[in-house]
Amino acid sequence: MKLKSLLIANAVLLGSFVLQAHAEDDAQLIKQGEYLSRLGDCMACHTVAGKADYAGGLAIESNLGTIYSTNITPDKEHGIGNYSEQQFSDAVRKGVLPNGSRLYPAMPYPDYAKISDADMHALYVYFMKGVKPSSEQPPETDLSFPFSQRWGMRFWNWAFTSDKPFQPIGGASEEVNRGAYIVESLGHCGSCHTPRGLGMNEKALDSGDDRFLAGGSLNNWDVPSLRGVPRWSEQEIVDYLQTGRNDKAAVGGEMKSVIEHSSSHMTDADLKAIAAYLKFLGGNPPLQAYNVQQQQATEAKLTAAKGLSEGERLYIDNCGACHFVTGKGAPGIFPELDQATIVNAKDPSGLIHTILAGAQQPSTAKAPSTLAMPDFAKRLDDDQVAKLATFIRQGWSNHAPAVTKDQVAEVRKTLK
Repeated sequence: MKLKSLLIANAVLLGSFVLQAHAEDDAQLIKQGEYLSRLGDCMACHTVAGKADYAGGLAIESNLGTIYSTNITPDKEHGIGNYSEQQFSDAVRKGVLPNGSRLYPAMPYPDYAKISDADMHALYVYFMKGVKPSSEQPPETDLSFPFSQRWGMRFWNWAFTSDKPFQPIGGASEEVNRGAYIVESLGHCGSCHTPRGLGMNEKALDSGDDRFLAGGSLNNWDVPSLRGVPRWSEQEIVDYLQTGRNDKAAVGGEMKSVIEHSSSHMTDADLKAIAAYLKFLGGNPPLQAYNVQQQQATEAKLTAAKGLSEGERLYIDNCGACHFVTGKGAPGIFPELDQATIVNAKDPSGLIHTILAGAQQPSTAKAPSTLAMPDFAKRLDDDQVAKLATFIRQGWSNHAPAVTKDQVAEVRKTLK
């Protein structure tokens, strides 16, 4: 009897050790998966302000129509609580749901296809055990014909996606390859910064193609190339991703939510790896040569405040207090206008939208203050905004085409 009792006691003790080890493993995987979900920016698309995290319902405007994000909490009725790990992986990396239906590539599965098996496992554990279930039922996506025929995505996937795993860059440093993995897979940077083809597909999915991260267009905004980021140092790239601002620029448009929900939560090492990778790509020259004489001429005229055009006068009255007569702004506070990407973009919609709607930097751990630019939609009419934007695009060292009041009117229609 004593021997039997001893064996039972040992078995119970061993079982408790095993359970504790499993719990510790799960805790570590949950922590890792939570971080990976930040790298993947899952929060930005699957969370609506005022509702549970990852409960879905965000309206995503696309060329096909409005797509609503899904509930990805472990709720068994409205979420993904019944997904096996393989079904979870197929949804994330292939865009295929357990019932065989296909996701639209608003879910960036063409990029997520490169997520490693180990990272996918950690993500699964996190979403199943680290996220609180929510019974929220988001609106159903209901696109018009023929886009409503999800089965057609099978052929789109065949033509435009790849199941090839992430391929390290031969000869590149470990840091550069870490950056490449984040950018090309979880970070899905190419979904916005790579040009799209006729099938609305990313023209390239990795650094093996010069079109990758070469810039594109998103919701009528010109999206800049990230290849080399010639005007920024590696530290300025890190600062921008970590805080939404650096000595040259401040975040705007869709990138604000990326900073807020994703990159501001990344480790310093991962941010430095991303910066090293973008610099490694190279391939793009600066916007234009810096024209000292033209910059000085604009500065001198604004300083004298004599014989000003209407655009110049509007700048002095509305913009000069923050961006100054130099167009250089204040490092880390007010962004530069001279040589700025948004100012010199081929499509001026981003600049027009910023003038009309204003902008606000996100609050992040390393930059908690939320600096805001006021909106001028009520103060300035379309003609005034056009003249102001034209001056900004042609003053100092800038050499961008003029803006028309019709272009301003089109952007004004999109304001909410």
